[in-house]
Amino acid sequence: MVDNALNAQTEAELAQAQAHVDNLISKVTEQIDTLTFDPDDGELLTALVEGFADKRGMVRLRIAETLGQIGEPATPFLTTALSNHDNPVVRRACAKTLTLIGDPSAISVLIQAILNDEDTVVKGSSVGALARTGEAAVPELLKILEGDNPNISESMKGHAAWALAFIGAEAKELLYQALETDNVAVRAAVVAAIAKVTQEEPNDNNFAILINALNDDADIVRSEAAAVLGNLAHKPAIPTLVKLLDHPVWETRKSAILSLMKIGDATVIDTLQTAKDKDTEAASGTIYSLAISQLERKQNTASDWD
Repeated sequence: MVDNALNAQTEAELAQAQAHVDNLISKVTEQIDTLTFDPDDGELLTALVEGFADKRGMVRLRIAETLGQIGEPATPFLTTALSNHDNPVVRRACAKTLTLIGDPSAISVLIQAILNDEDTVVKGSSVGALARTGEAAVPELLKILEGDNPNISESMKGHAAWALAFIGAEAKELLYQALETDNVAVRAAVVAAIAKVTQEEPNDNNFAILINALNDDADIVRSEAAAVLGNLAHKPAIPTLVKLLDHPVWETRKSAILSLMKIGDATVIDTLQTAKDKDTEAASGTIYSLAISQLERKQNTASDWD
């Protein structure tokens, strides 16, 4: 009997709390629609953010969309909760909502969340929010990639590299400068980001930067450059990629082989076969054979239409 009474009380309290959140969303939505919403109403904005504790996912989404519609006036309330709230669900929702707003004033708080929050979803969502702030976030994203802080995992560096690529052409001048760094991880991430810039702005200068990166001192940078040039199917890169088939590092040769395969120019088949015959790497035969067979298939398909 006691347990039943407690359960009934708990259910009643939950229903009351959910009804309060529903009414709050309805109230704010109506104010926005009638142009009567007061962006200086801190009590209302705080209550909305607290609504993220609601267990209903669709309700949290509605709150996020509402706050996103309100925009930058909501930023201080979101960053305060992101910094201090003890409920990780609320912190996650705040970071995701800041992604909708894209307010550069949130950058410092987002960085702190990336460095210090114990929740990996909060960290990842904060990187996403950084990406949406655009060029202003690039210096901080580069710091994450530099890896000087032990709190930054390889996963977070991957998120930061994605964010740089997402920002793309908006921050191209900063990316060009960052390519001169001594930090290998940064150079590799910047090459990937410049590939995104090149998709948006396919000019000779951007392609030249990527081809030049094929001669970088670091294997991961060479491999990244080869991969993106293959994805871009940039035929003028073929001579430099062919030279890499003689590179002493197998991973570099492998990246060049796969890039040539993706570019899809069948004229390199004989070159790949020659390189295959003299390559002493144990696993090389499979990679060469894959590339050659793909190019031959493409060549045969093309000839069928001649």
